[in-house]
Amino acid sequence: MGKNMSNHNPFGNIDNTKTNISHLKVWFTAGMGFFTDAYDLFVIGIILVILNKIASPSFPVTAYYESLLASSAIITAILGQLTFGRIADIVGRKKVYGVEATILAIGALMSAFSPNIYWLLASRFLMGFGIGGDYPISSTIMSEYSPKKDRGKMVSLVFAFQGIGYGIAVIVGLISVYLFPASIAWRILAGFGAIPPALVIYYRRKIPETPRYSLLVKHDKEEALKAASFVGGNITTTQVKSKNYSITEFLRNYGLLLLGTSLPWFFLDIALYGTGVFSSPITLAILGGSKGLQADVLRAGIPLLIGIPGYFIAAAFIDKIGRKFIQSMGFAMMSILYAVISASIIASGTKIAGFLIPSELAYILFGLTFLFINFGPNTTTFVLPSELYPVRYRTTGHGISAASGKLGAAITTFLFPFLLKFYGLKPILAMLAVVSALGFIITVLLVPEPKMKSLEEVSKEKLEIYEKPISA
Repeated sequence: MGKNMSNHNPFGNIDNTKTNISHLKVWFTAGMGFFTDAYDLFVIGIILVILNKIASPSFPVTAYYESLLASSAIITAILGQLTFGRIADIVGRKKVYGVEATILAIGALMSAFSPNIYWLLASRFLMGFGIGGDYPISSTIMSEYSPKKDRGKMVSLVFAFQGIGYGIAVIVGLISVYLFPASIAWRILAGFGAIPPALVIYYRRKIPETPRYSLLVKHDKEEALKAASFVGGNITTTQVKSKNYSITEFLRNYGLLLLGTSLPWFFLDIALYGTGVFSSPITLAILGGSKGLQADVLRAGIPLLIGIPGYFIAAAFIDKIGRKFIQSMGFAMMSILYAVISASIIASGTKIAGFLIPSELAYILFGLTFLFINFGPNTTTFVLPSELYPVRYRTTGHGISAASGKLGAAITTFLFPFLLKFYGLKPILAMLAVVSALGFIITVLLVPEPKMKSLEEVSKEKLEIYEKPISA
């Protein structure tokens, strides 16, 4: 028979440790996965630009195949997020950490050697499954190891590798098309994505199981103490477990929260992936005039580069002004910017006849949408579910939330070429303004603020202490 210990947190010592080299090792190992995730998801936009120039019979880039290539990895990322998210709560984070990176590396390498469009699609399907698996596991491992006062920053900086990833995608794209013929350049772009995950597989397998999972779910006192000492901490109570909910109990306690972490991510990724993957046709529509392959890659890449500082601004302020403020502010600015650009467009059917503002200003405003996406919901939707769910359901909750986001991404990347063709840019941007406003509303209504609180407090973890050891 146990007794409630809601007022005593066995991980208080870990929460109050100072950020040290072990925290940084976890951060770097987790972050390299997100570097690759972003690189591989966004590089397809550059690859599509190149394949359009080649016009090879083996790689036809019709609107249909363009949609499939853009959305293929995203579709299987949903399956990866749900699958790895649930498995990591059942068998532990460590047992599956590194498996997703292996799948990712194999898929990226296969992409580079694809003999035709079907092989490329299959390779990206496989790669997407590994990408999806990385979301719930890397975020949760970082969250469960981080000290309380720096937790938001550390998890944000894991995600900030995404910005570096698509920045490198632009740079590698420019170098590849400059040094190599187009038929080789896109393969180099695809194959480069296999290198970073291959480098961190070994280190991911070496990271100890988190102290929270070890103690509260596995009931392994020795493993929990070892994991705590890994980051220079200790555990004050070892005969303790977390409450195991039925599905009905979980939904009753966390159902509204699940909407609060899932719907904003869904709305965000509709905007992010639609405008990110298809930055090339959007910026071409705004500025007009293709000036060669290198110029096309650069024109499409600059807005993404403008957004990169947003990741680090978010990391710098997230533990000071809070996740909820940053997310709601980011959605509000996205909505305003999309609405302004849309209102400034003078449309002639589906084409842009002109602007009420200089087209260069519209291009800059488009770049600023990425700044507030990253200094906003793109960072916070990743951080929040790694904190708000109890330990037995943390990767599951994160996986469902992330899968909701990727569902929005899959929808927008598949439909975007058709929407652009049949409706034009003006109504698309107006729609994104509305979508962003919905994200703002849901954030205000359903998202709690976890800053400077322990994981046990913010997730309302129900803990029980036992007089005798719990059998595993």
